[in-house]
This record gives sequence, C-alpha cells and structure tokens, in this order.
Amino acid sequence: MTVRRIRFTDREPAQADILEEVLSGLLSPKKRLPPKLFYDKRGSELFEAICETPEYYPTRTEIGILRDYAAEIAETIGRNCILVEPGSGNSQKVQLLLETLRPAVYMPMDISKDHLKTSVQALGATFPWLHVHAMCVDYSAGLEPVEPPPVSGASKKVVFFPGSTIGNFEPGDALAFLRRVASLVGPGGGLLIGVDLKKDPTVLHQAYNDAQGLTREFNLNMLHRINAELDADFDPGRFYHYAFYNPRESRIEMHLISRGAQEIHLAGAVLRFADGESVHTENSYKYTVEEFRKLARTAGFRVGSHWLDDGKLFSIHYFDLPS
Repeated sequence: MTVRRIRFTDREPAQADILEEVLSGLLSPKKRLPPKLFYDKRGSELFEAICETPEYYPTRTEIGILRDYAAEIAETIGRNCILVEPGSGNSQKVQLLLETLRPAVYMPMDISKDHLKTSVQALGATFPWLHVHAMCVDYSAGLEPVEPPPVSGASKKVVFFPGSTIGNFEPGDALAFLRRVASLVGPGGGLLIGVDLKKDPTVLHQAYNDAQGLTREFNLNMLHRINAELDADFDPGRFYHYAFYNPRESRIEMHLISRGAQEIHLAGAVLRFADGESVHTENSYKYTVEEFRKLARTAGFRVGSHWLDDGKLFSIHYFDLPS
C-alpha cells in the first residue's frame, strides 16, 4: 500500500443531525428509527456475524453469484471504471470483482468511520495496485457529486450497490435513490445492484430471526448506541426484537416492542411508550426480477443483464444510461 493510492474524506454526520432525526422519529405517532443507526462499530460487527448464520441466505447467495459470474459481470461493465460503493461496509463483496474488473478508482462510502478505515487499510494491502478514495458519509442523505483522484485511463462511473440494501427504501424512495444514482454516474455510466427476490415467507422469517439471536442483538444495539452517543436512558432489556414478513407490502418488517409502559429521557424530551408499542426500525422490500427492472426503467436506466442463483433466491442486475 502506498500513500498516494489511498485517500480518505471525512464527512461523518454531526451528532446534532443524528439527535434531530432520532427525536423526530420517536416523537412521531408511529415511532420509528432510521436503519442507518444500526451501523456503529458494534452494529457492523454484528451484521457481519449475521451474514455467517445458516438462516441468513442473502449474503452467501449474492457472494455465490458474484463468484460464478465475476468474469461475465466484468466483461459487461468494462475495465477502468470509477467504481463507487455506497454503504460499503467491509468491502467483502467488491473484492470478488476487483481483479477481473480492474477499476481505475474504487470509492467506498460508509457511515461507520472506524469500520471504513479498517476495510480501506485491508484493501490497500490486498490490492496494492488499486486507487482508493474512501468517504465517511451518510449516503442516504444524498449522493452529491464526488470527484475521484486523477488517475489516467479512468472511464465511466459505475455504482455498486449490493446486499439488497435497496430493499430498505420505501418504493418511492427507492425510485428517488435510483434517480440520484443516475445523476451521479451520468450518461454512459452504470449501476450494478443486488436485489432480494420474493420467496417462501418461511425462508424470510428464519433469515431475520436466527437461532443464535444475533439479529435480535443487532436490532437492540440501536438503543445501546443512542444511549452511548446521545445520552439517553433506554433499558434495552425492556424491549424485544420482532421481525415478520408482511405479504401485502412484500416486505420484512423489523420492530422493537416495549415490554410494559415506560418513559425514556433524551435531550430534555420525555418519550412515553405504551405496553406493546412498536418502534419500527427497518423494512426490507422483496421484488420480482421484472418489478425491479420496471423500477429501474422508470428511473431512466436502460435494462441490461441480470444474474440469478440456482434457487432464484437473489438477483444481481446491471443497468446503464445511454451515452
């Protein structure tokens, strides 16, 4: 790893912004918290552990698709792109593509600064030829244009958005996000995206209710984080994890349910919870291949190739914009 090949930009959200979003969600008639709060250092570690559980099929299935079709995906995209990955985490999945895709620049974006720095250091050691421009940023708040470091031969921009994270967006918000991606990559640019597919609800239920209880800890960790960073007085033991598939909305819902009536104090506000009241922490929408292709077309993309696993549990799509 050489210094000139690694750059880091810190745009970590201010605590005041996080506090405002938390208070707004918890003071609303239907309490909610944004799923981005899952990903502090502990939350990121828990999610990596969840991905190793036998019940949680999305990660291993998507990794299998990337391994099986890496050469075909790279041929479809072409070499020397500027590869941007919002919500990059540990950059595990992109590593399956780097040698065949050979991007001119890789630009990971993540809200967890410590996690991002660790993954960037590992990437620099594993791929010493790779130019990396990492950004600690809340990409869900917007995808502002970012100029990569000058590297000769760099061509089009391509956004890599694996993990079915697009499913965490409400359908209208997913469309808005895809349009922001289109604006970011511009004419000739592309999008490589992972999308979870509709399937047997039993499989979905098990994936979000693992036997080890890691998803439960992941969900409850959000309260630990609010206590630590915003000086609240949640007792996480007085909430329980609840996740289920909502067939009418085609989505998994995750909630934290209050065990009894209680009051929580945060930044001078008193937050009252009734017995059994829910805090909605995440949705994960599931699509058919054609439903998602239609969404991408509405956002202005041209539909291209897609790849599936043998069980048709998961999909990876490539879309581009006409030059």
